[in-house]
Amino acid sequence: MRGRTALLLLGMGFFAGCASRAAKPQPPETSSGEEGTKVTRREKMPRNYLGEGVASFYGPGLHGRSTASGEKFNQNALTAAHRTERFGSCVKVMNMENGRQVEVRVNDRGPFVDGRIIDVSKAAAKQLGMLDKGLARVRLYRCGSDRVSQVPVEFWAVPA
Repeated sequence: MRGRTALLLLGMGFFAGCASRAAKPQPPETSSGEEGTKVTRREKMPRNYLGEGVASFYGPGLHGRSTASGEKFNQNALTAAHRTERFGSCVKVMNMENGRQVEVRVNDRGPFVDGRIIDVSKAAAKQLGMLDKGLARVRLYRCGSDRVSQVPVEFWAVPA
């Protein structure tokens, strides 16, 4: 009896393994005729495109403290915190709400709040026009030449 059961289960497993897979369902076609609802596809974005999301700013409470790169944070400099970009990278931040843009240098890690893509310094937030609101919907690009700026000389120079 056990032999027959084992043989039956083995046979069922064999046939189940040989069965063809179900076809992947096709997405439903939408023929609404609305031309205003275009989806931005990653393939059609420029190569220097980094993404879009919500930006916030930081500054007053952290001014003068060390950043993740080791330099002192200056809220009046055009700097930013990004999760993955290299320290010293130049990132162009464009406020999608008012069209203003600014180029910042990445010198810190963050933001550490879900849903945020970048933290900019107070000076950068002022140029983007987001000081009053505190948050803004932004689009990020690498700067034109993909340049990496040097850490300020006063940071690594040893005083005499």
